[in-house]
Amino acid sequence: MIKTKFMLLLAFSLLSLISFSQEVAPSPAMADAFRAEGKIYVVITVIALIFVSIVGFLIYLERKLNRIEKQINTSNR
Repeated sequence: MIKTKFMLLLAFSLLSLISFSQEVAPSPAMADAFRAEGKIYVVITVIALIFVSIVGFLIYLERKLNRIEKQINTSNR
């Protein structure tokens, strides 16, 4: 169940990235400045860490909720 949800989340995330990469638009000045100074990699790394942390926390919560649900179901029987 968790693997299915994770795979769907990953698939939709990749689809959204692909759809954004198809657009050709001028890049903002701030992005050009970050790219010129090499700081864009720091920005990308921080965003990726935040995303991975949120996904990890959601997986942790899902597992914890499943354990609590199992305890409630076994105590009600």
